[in-house]
Amino acid sequence: MKRTNIIYWAVTALVALQLIMAGVMYFTNPEVVSGFVHLGFPDYFRQELGIAKLIAAVLIIVPMVPLRVKEWTYAGVAITFLSAFIAHTSVDGVATAIAPMISLVLLVVSYIYLHKRNATSALAGA
Repeated sequence: MKRTNIIYWAVTALVALQLIMAGVMYFTNPEVVSGFVHLGFPDYFRQELGIAKLIAAVLIIVPMVPLRVKEWTYAGVAITFLSAFIAHTSVDGVATAIAPMISLVLLVVSYIYLHKRNATSALAGA
């Protein structure tokens, strides 16, 4: 249980930190703004995605959020990372799309360990 908790919190903290940093940078970094233009996205999409990433970071990291809400959050973030991979690959080639895939792998590990923690907690409480 201890190892599961350590892995879960370490990976989940990395994902949440990445989401927070991205969400903030979407509003503050001019290079990110030009990156969205380069990929062909409208400006409102950048703002919408920034807000969504900030909300997702909170929902993933706060322990009292219901599991069903966390699962939908994981699904939404996974779709975001897959979409980023497709957008970067389509415009600039696969070499520029490695970061979203690394983020997706971390998200999957966090999701797996979320359920391992819940299964272990359920067994311990029974």
